[in-house]
Amino acid sequence: MIEVTKMDSRKMLLNEAVIETIEETPDTVIKLTTGNKYIVKETKQEILNKIMSYKAGIPLK
Repeated sequence: MIEVTKMDSRKMLLNEAVIETIEETPDTVIKLTTGNKYIVKETKQEILNKIMSYKAGIPLK
């Protein structure tokens, strides 16, 4: 799971395995396979880095 920040500054954990798409419109919108959508503060690249680190087992600083 990765941690993301909602637009109201609340943190949430998100199961990266159910992410279907990530778009910047210009806000970052994460769409899940469940149909849920979340708008987050992180950029698309930041989310990708978090996913890659999580899968590699490398903790982020």
